[in-house]
Amino acid sequence: MTTYVKDLGPRADALPSRKRTIRLVDTSLRDGNQSLWGATGLTTGMVEAVGPMLDQVGFEAIDFTSSTNLSMGVKWHREDPWERISRMRAVMPNTPLSAITTGMRFMSWDKASETVMRMALRLMARHGLRRLQIAEPMNDVESLLRVARWAKEEGIEQVVAAVTFTESPVHTDESYSRNIRAYNASRYVDSVYVKDPGGLLTVERTRQLIPDVRVAAGDKTLELHSHCTTGAASHLYLVAAELGVDVLHTGLGPLSNGTAQPGLENLVGNLDALGIPVQADRAAANAAAEVLYAIARSQNLAAGAPVEYDLSPHVHQVPGGMMGTLRRQLGELRMLDHLPAVIEEAGQVRADLGYPIMVTPFSQFVGSQALMNVLAAQSGQERYSRIPDEVIRFVLGHFGTPEGEIAPEVLEKVSDLPRARELDQPVPEPTLEQLHEEYARRFGRPVSEEELLLRSVLPQDQIEGMLAAGPAPRWSAGGTGRRNGPVTSVAEFVASVNELPRWKYIAVERGTERVELRRNTTGDSQ
Repeated sequence: MTTYVKDLGPRADALPSRKRTIRLVDTSLRDGNQSLWGATGLTTGMVEAVGPMLDQVGFEAIDFTSSTNLSMGVKWHREDPWERISRMRAVMPNTPLSAITTGMRFMSWDKASETVMRMALRLMARHGLRRLQIAEPMNDVESLLRVARWAKEEGIEQVVAAVTFTESPVHTDESYSRNIRAYNASRYVDSVYVKDPGGLLTVERTRQLIPDVRVAAGDKTLELHSHCTTGAASHLYLVAAELGVDVLHTGLGPLSNGTAQPGLENLVGNLDALGIPVQADRAAANAAAEVLYAIARSQNLAAGAPVEYDLSPHVHQVPGGMMGTLRRQLGELRMLDHLPAVIEEAGQVRADLGYPIMVTPFSQFVGSQALMNVLAAQSGQERYSRIPDEVIRFVLGHFGTPEGEIAPEVLEKVSDLPRARELDQPVPEPTLEQLHEEYARRFGRPVSEEELLLRSVLPQDQIEGMLAAGPAPRWSAGGTGRRNGPVTSVAEFVASVNELPRWKYIAVERGTERVELRRNTTGDSQ
């Protein structure tokens, strides 16, 4: 037993007396879903089904949603994001629901105006989100505190300010501690956390970083969020707990491990072994995990699995959530075999762009450019022969100034683009009243604030599909609700079709054969 404890961290009999009880934030529904299932694996009915069990665990909060998470619900499931928040709040009255934001965008990749960001914060609070985690992608203190003030003014109860950890020649531990001190001094910030989206922290770096950050945080709650991408997170969480971190971010069941967060089930056992108390109703956690496993089975979604120690993420620094998104995007293009080349190129693109922190939206910018560069090389073209608008805006400074210098050849390519001159024009920021007037004229009727925000940031056809779909169906392990997994027989196909809500027309092709089903006004199939 002594050897086991020593392998996990400091010897139990050598540890200082600790009065803190470790508290947990569950990340399954947001970060687990994004990291492992490309942000598309869960519907409103599914999160609603697991909510009552999660509410009994005693979590500090539920990492429930984000701009990306909400927009994917609209696009993939035709579900109203405000309905999803409201229904989850109804079944989880005791545990704060949390959203994460960069503070610079909402659903769209374009930088959001203050009007849009305030509206998003107000609506999230109105429908039941009580907590906001702000991870400013440049680690810009002034920008983060501005969004923290907006959040408080628009009804968010708790603001958690992040320092986003990364490795580069230009980021230092002193800068992280300096930011934490600034957040500790702000009346708009309730807690602080170290966010490690790439899973880059090691046990050694945790021992170097956390003591100074703990001092800088003062009496405010200190949280830690890492990913299992390198295989180190489960170990370093134990070290962080001994060094004074109050809250650890964990997943459950199939939505833990892999490129997501360490699993609660294993973590609490390891904390027990080290004599560290943890706040968690384990029976409720097991019940919630069983529901998540049932969801995974019903959708044929792979569960996260522990990974071996792997140093390659320290080179490319692609975060867990972005890794899941890249897999999904390349799979849609039938190019999944190109993933290693894209990941390798992402490391070079990041250096070219001045070492931006690999967190939304910058990780997506780097990933998109890396994919374009790989495709260009395959067709005999130069790197950066195609540059997406988001990268052009980044190079032009629309998202702030990166810590490092942008490569001169990239600056030159961007400056030569006519598109750069178009994008560098100032964009007027309409007031809330002007937005209401514009959309009322466009649709010939008053538009609610909820609909207004969605229409201002998402494609109109997605909004129309969402509105036409109506309320999201409930889900149960018995098979009601939507099924998205593959079928292997005619009987399974018919059963799956009958479980789809409100379908009117389905066409299936296999080789040269085609089957069409239409539903008439009486609801019968044809």
